Amino acid sequence: MTGACVEPTDCFEAEAWRRGYRLVAGADEAGRGPLAGPVVAAAVILPRRCVFRGLNDSKQVAEHERERLYAEITERALALGVGQASPQEIDRLNILEATRLAMRRAIQALSLQPDFLLADALALPELSMPQRPIIKGDGLSVSIAAASIIAKVTRDRVMLDYHRRFPHYNFHVHKGYPTPEHLRLLAEHGPCDIHRRSFRPVSETAFPFEGAGGLEVGR
Repeated sequence: MTGACVEPTDCFEAEAWRRGYRLVAGADEAGRGPLAGPVVAAAVILPRRCVFRGLNDSKQVAEHERERLYAEITERALALGVGQASPQEIDRLNILEATRLAMRRAIQALSLQPDFLLADALALPELSMPQRPIIKGDGLSVSIAAASIIAKVTRDRVMLDYHRRFPHYNFHVHKGYPTPEHLRLLAEHGPCDIHRRSFRPVSETAFPFEGAGGLEVGR
């Protein structure tokens, strides 16, 4: 397949449609870089000629706009699936394979089975369906961009829930990413149950709360 896009459009989807595919899914993830929390993936099948005002790579979209787009994508998508890989699975598999696992789970969660997959830079060799990894696809393909929004908003909500369990780490602010604030709190309190033990600097931090679940409050 050939073709180039300069912004999220359906040009990659249209090329797949021209080749006879009917249900083209876009897949993307959020949360490969954080020190804590899951990696979350989403898969989205959109109807043809589906346009969203302001849709782009989730990292380029303000939070309030992501929430608006999340609602619109959820309403208009033909099918939508979300999958996660836990911090423990990330530690066991490594972040790349855990991301692939989350993507497979997202695709399996779709109510319609896609016959072609567009993914953001990542091939899923375990899947038998035809697929095309697209470098920076979340800024090029409308389906991947939509999946990027769904994955990001879903993960942010997950981290807000974790903030309620582990309020000492301010997960609602930094979402587990290695910000100066998060690093300071990690050094002060040690890791909690959702920190990725295989990631530096978590692996270099003392584990005073190991086995006690970190500073979890009553659920």
